[in-house]
Amino acid sequence: MIQNYFNYFTEIEEHFQRARGTSLFLLSPLDWALVESWKNSDIPLEAVLRGIDDAFEKWRTKRIKTQQVNGLAFCAQAVLTEAQRTPGPRPKTEQQDAFTPEEVKAFLEAGAAALRDREAYQSIADSLEALSTEPPADLEELEQRLSILEQKMIAIARADQPEDAALDARRDLDAQLAPYRRKMSAPQLAMLERQFLERRLIEQANLPRLSLFYLR
Repeated sequence: MIQNYFNYFTEIEEHFQRARGTSLFLLSPLDWALVESWKNSDIPLEAVLRGIDDAFEKWRTKRIKTQQVNGLAFCAQAVLTEAQRTPGPRPKTEQQDAFTPEEVKAFLEAGAAALRDREAYQSIADSLEALSTEPPADLEELEQRLSILEQKMIAIARADQPEDAALDARRDLDAQLAPYRRKMSAPQLAMLERQFLERRLIEQANLPRLSLFYLR
C-alpha cells in the first residue's frame, strides 16, 4: 500500500504512463480534472491503480482495437468498478507523515505570497498566513480548511472571468469529453466538468492551488 496518500496525482500519472507504455505521455487538462474528481470522491488510490490496470488488460485482449487509449477517461468506468469493491474512507494513518511541518508552513506561506498583491484575495492571503503560523496537526483538518479557502478564491475568480474566456473553456471541455460521454454516468460527468472548468479558471487567473495534494 502506498503510504503517502498526498502523492495521489503523481502516483496515478506515473502508473498510467507505465500501463500505457509511454513514459513521455503527458496527461491532459481533462485527465487532471478526472483525477481531481476521483480524489474529491474519496476513491482510494489503490482502486484507481487497479482500475487502470484492468482497463488496459481488457483493451490488450481485444483482437480489434477500435479505440486508442489517449487519456485517463478511457479507464473511468474500470476505476469506478474498483472503487465499489474498495469502499470506505482512506485511513488517517496514511496521511500523518506525508509532509514535514516545515514543508506545510512553506506551502502555506507561498500561497499567501501569491495572493498578497491582489486586492480581491487579501482575506484569503490573511487566512493562509494565519494557518502557516500554527497549522492544524491533523492534515485532514488542514486540507478541509484549505478546500474552503480555495472555493472562495474560485468564486472571486469566476465573478471576474470574461465571458469569452468562460465560453472557450466550455468549448474545449466539450471537445475533449465528447469521446467519453457515453461511458460515464451523469453525476460523474457533472463532477468532471466542474473540476475541468475550475482548473482552467485557476490557470487563467494565475492563482495558486491550495490543496496539499499540490504540495509536491
